[in-house]
Amino acid sequence: MKIDFNALTESAVPHFKGGELDTMMRSYMDDDVKIMINRLIPGASVGMHTHETSCEIIYILSGTGTSICDGLEEVLTPGCCQYCKKGGTHTLMNNGKEDLVFFAVVPEV
Repeated sequence: MKIDFNALTESAVPHFKGGELDTMMRSYMDDDVKIMINRLIPGASVGMHTHETSCEIIYILSGTGTSICDGLEEVLTPGCCQYCKKGGTHTLMNNGKEDLVFFAVVPEV
């Protein structure tokens, strides 16, 4: 099945998971998975949250950000993948000077 994210409308999600500013989101969801291309402007973040029933995979497409996953802070740049395992807690912040664009997959279990 093809999903054309360029054809999907980008929506602003204010304070996503308690984060700062807006998360700009293009997403596909069904009963099995949530697949997203998200964008954080400089200074925006996804709030700290726990994945109680599933994991999350985040792949950085462009920009620079910082993640904190289970207490470990890491800088993420294009080509990096952050994996938050089931039961893990994480956040993602754009502390760079350009938009942070990332591809994310959350299996719905």
